[in-house]
Amino acid sequence: MLQLKLTSLTKIIMDQPVRMTPKDFFINLAGAVALYVSIISLLNLLFEIINRLFPDALTQGYYYSGYYSSGIRLAIACLFIFFPIFVLISWFQNKQDKEMPEKKNLGFRKWLTYLTLFLAGLAIVIDLVVLINTFLGGEITARFVWKVLAVLVVVGATFAYHIYDLKKNMADTSKLKVFAYFACLLVLTSIALGFFVIGSPFTERLRLFDERRANDLQNIQGQIINFWQAKGKLPKDLSELYDPISGYALPVDPKTSLPYEYSSSAQMFFQLCAVFELSNEQANNQNPKAKIARPVSVTYGNAPILDMYGNVDTWNHGSGRTCFDRTIDPERYPIMKNVKSVTI
Repeated sequence: MLQLKLTSLTKIIMDQPVRMTPKDFFINLAGAVALYVSIISLLNLLFEIINRLFPDALTQGYYYSGYYSSGIRLAIACLFIFFPIFVLISWFQNKQDKEMPEKKNLGFRKWLTYLTLFLAGLAIVIDLVVLINTFLGGEITARFVWKVLAVLVVVGATFAYHIYDLKKNMADTSKLKVFAYFACLLVLTSIALGFFVIGSPFTERLRLFDERRANDLQNIQGQIINFWQAKGKLPKDLSELYDPISGYALPVDPKTSLPYEYSSSAQMFFQLCAVFELSNEQANNQNPKAKIARPVSVTYGNAPILDMYGNVDTWNHGSGRTCFDRTIDPERYPIMKNVKSVTI
């Protein structure tokens, strides 16, 4: 009789619905968020890598050198943080499922699983529509093929994982290990490709130093032109450009704090020099196809003529000391009225 009562009591307890604790809620929610962010970051990373490895001549000149790098850096940063969180939560949930199989039937968890399946299917459809539309609009075939493949692999694997999660047997976790190894391999390979495309953080820092130097030289060039138009002559040295009223102060090399070199040897000719860390090829990861197209310089004598924006001439440079010759076109940069031109 006692054994029968114990059996009945055990059955009643087993038939009780599993209640979700705050811990279950936030662990499942955190796992879903980490998964979504990881998928979005991985796809963005792969798309940016594909854009960089297969440059489009139609977009050259519209994107600056760090355009792709910024997107790749953000995607890598997100994967470094969110993907390990997803792996850790998944491991914890699988361990919990073995110890407490009833936790697998939590309503909130099933809702998140079906929501993920719905979003994964929707993402595949929307991404394919967008990619096909872009391809029909003139996208490079190689870009289109690789992006479609990336969507199918990443989102398709997510879809397959959650389908299996709904049907899996707790005694057999071999397929889960396969999914885990595949996901880790895919993420690590993508991150490695990202670093291959943008270079190491040290190289990126050197590139930013050079970008700052080029911007400083362009800024100084603009001040020299203003000086020419206002006084009808070129400054003898850069210290003449200092203007306490406007508050303009000469920029210096961001790394060494040394002033940039300047010289003028004719009425409308001047030269600016700086010491760069990398060549343009190194800044573009030595990928000739990834270089940004630049206009060809128009020359006046032996030096390029500045256009109305001051940048027809390129700021392309090698590593080490590089000088840029400039000749002011007096028709485009006329001297202000009542200013007498002075010949040096």
